[in-house]
Amino acid sequence: MTADRDRRPPPPGPVPPVGGAEEVRPLIRNHDFQTLWVSRFFAGLGKESGEVAYPLLVLFLAGSATQAGVIGSAQVATAMVAAVAGGVLADRADRRTVLLFCDLGRLALLALFALLLFTGKVTFPVIVAVAVGSSAMMGVSNPVAMASVKQLVPASQVSGAAAQNQIRFSTTTALGAPIAGSLFSLGRALPFVTEALAYLVSAALVLFIRRPMQACRAPARERWTLRGTVGGFSLLAADPILRPMILWIVGFNLAFSQSGAFLALIATAEAQGAGHVQIGLTVSLAGSGGLVGALAAGAVLRWVRPSSAFLAAAWSAPLCALGLAVAPNAVSLGVLLGLVFAVVPCVNALFYGYVAASVGDGYQGRVLGAVMFMALVSQPVGILGIGIVFDRAGPTWVFLAMAGLSALAALFTLSPVMRDLPRPEELAGT
Repeated sequence: MTADRDRRPPPPGPVPPVGGAEEVRPLIRNHDFQTLWVSRFFAGLGKESGEVAYPLLVLFLAGSATQAGVIGSAQVATAMVAAVAGGVLADRADRRTVLLFCDLGRLALLALFALLLFTGKVTFPVIVAVAVGSSAMMGVSNPVAMASVKQLVPASQVSGAAAQNQIRFSTTTALGAPIAGSLFSLGRALPFVTEALAYLVSAALVLFIRRPMQACRAPARERWTLRGTVGGFSLLAADPILRPMILWIVGFNLAFSQSGAFLALIATAEAQGAGHVQIGLTVSLAGSGGLVGALAAGAVLRWVRPSSAFLAAAWSAPLCALGLAVAPNAVSLGVLLGLVFAVVPCVNALFYGYVAASVGDGYQGRVLGAVMFMALVSQPVGILGIGIVFDRAGPTWVFLAMAGLSALAALFTLSPVMRDLPRPEELAGT
């Protein structure tokens, strides 16, 4: 009976600071966190270049937005399922080993794919297989890396670390698109060679993280059960703050997933006659909005109420989508999409701050895996839907649909809990 209770997820509650009474140094001087950050930067740069390179390659070979949508949907669906497995591994396996396996696995896969492109032996099924395999390893590694943050920084700096992670996400988005577009114009295999090299650097940096990346992990002899695997979903559903947030995220991502929005942007720009370099720069412009928002996230977290940040993010999305429907050129599309992405980093940092403050290290991986599953669950439908609607009705109807869906999702931010959110530090007792 006691053993059964020990396997149950602990209830959300205050989490003690990492390191006890250890002196808290500025986050920028935290060697291990910064090394992990740079490692994930290179891994993210490789992943983001692929987000643009795959649809460019499919459009070049087949000229079909629907097939490009199939690639994006397959990637997201794979990452969604893999995130749950990655969450379990984050709590049960050595996190450093898992990150190394995923980075080196993607390195080998992309190197082989680049070789096939050089020899002209690539078909659509091969592209799907490579994209799915890479996404599976990305899906596993993401919750593992994010769960490690809680052990590398003190509790008082978790929100700051989450805000810095948003800078990484937005920077790789802004840089990955023009890199992929420019390299693709020089040679179809070059974006994938660059992606493989990025994973090599990422793996090497993981070896330089000195501190343990987890406080403890489930004993290897503990039997794997469905209840233990989905324990993160139970905690997520039971938390009064995390529950409405994740419901809004699901709806928002149905309309404005990065892959789906970029597919709409790329397909619309191509229909307007834009070249590969211009497309890459337009997508970079959209991603730069996220970078601006990420750079401002730390200040916003200090000065703006969490409830106001969530309301601004939720309701600006449908307004900008209406603007996209009447945008006259590719540049204006990039600017408007950039406005949507500009408000996302702050709410992402807040959300992951709430997760770190509410959940102990033994369940960080599973909760983060559940979060990533829920964040991705609506994206395959959204991405594929964008491709189908674009091919059948054109870009205007794509953006009108995005406006309607994001407006429905924004209704979750009007609940009483979301209108009076505490700061993550208050939940952690700091």
